[in-house]
Amino acid sequence: MTPAEQVATGRGAAIFGTAGTALLAQERDFFRDYDPLGFILFARNVEDPDQLSRLTSDLRDAVGREAPILIDQEGGRVQRMRAPHWREWEPPFDLIARLAPEAALRAMEIMARLIADELRAVGIDANCAPVGDVARTDTHPFLKNRCYGTGPEAVARIGRAVADGLLSGGVLPVIKHMPGHGLARQDTHHELPRVTASRTELHEVDFWPFTALSDLPMAMTAHIVFADYDPDHPATQSPEMIRVIREEIGFHGLLMTDDLNMEALSGSLAERTAASIRAGCDIALHCKGDFGQMQAVAAAAGEMTGPAQERAARALLRRAAPDKVDIEGLGAEFLALSRDAHG
Repeated sequence: MTPAEQVATGRGAAIFGTAGTALLAQERDFFRDYDPLGFILFARNVEDPDQLSRLTSDLRDAVGREAPILIDQEGGRVQRMRAPHWREWEPPFDLIARLAPEAALRAMEIMARLIADELRAVGIDANCAPVGDVARTDTHPFLKNRCYGTGPEAVARIGRAVADGLLSGGVLPVIKHMPGHGLARQDTHHELPRVTASRTELHEVDFWPFTALSDLPMAMTAHIVFADYDPDHPATQSPEMIRVIREEIGFHGLLMTDDLNMEALSGSLAERTAASIRAGCDIALHCKGDFGQMQAVAAAAGEMTGPAQERAARALLRRAAPDKVDIEGLGAEFLALSRDAHG
């Protein structure tokens, strides 16, 4: 049997957000008819564990299958589930910088495992992490303290630990922002960064962690121009950069766009979506939960191609029951490690 014959993936080449804390009737009907691969949740969708569990159950009921439900729960500023119901986390860059290397590695793996436990408890089974971007002194602040370090080897090691922690907790990792966001000096929510580094530098630094982690099941693209490869298109919409991701970096998993509402991209949402799918992205990611916009994205994205559906199925087959661990003990170990600062 092929992967697509072993697991239901849906048909629509999109992942959608939803407007609020409960599924609306028009959203339910739209999701049933379009049958997107999955869903993504944000702070606007989160109140408490009981409400969130109802929402994830209702989303899956709408499409009649165990659709993947994603969230950004990186730690630091980017965490959609927060106190008092869930743990608060220090920004990864800050935590890693103040710990000895082996302590940082273990702390980040435990953090990912604890996050996975909290996600699974409310029906979320994919996390948009690890962050594979290599930070620089002038990396834009919107990204910098979300990174795992300033060297590609260290970023890859910690990225692997984060991915392992999520997978062992039954949560699929979505590595981002492929093929690398660390050289961006602008915030892609508002502007399109242009990177002029040579191909050699890109492979030796920015692409390096993604190559090392190319076996992970899912990845998210970067809305960045890499001028030495394609001076005219951001990676998300560049056939040449998608070729680089597939052939030079060696990633053969499911490739989704970053959020199509980000202003690094130009044109209407339909145009942004069509250009991304045409370039070779498997899945269009639309996060805003705006109903009219979702309809436009769905019409432009259409159905997953055969290869995209196979990649989606292979990714979903990586979902597994969580390993049995002592969550309370891991929490205590994390606290002990996180206090073990240099000196």
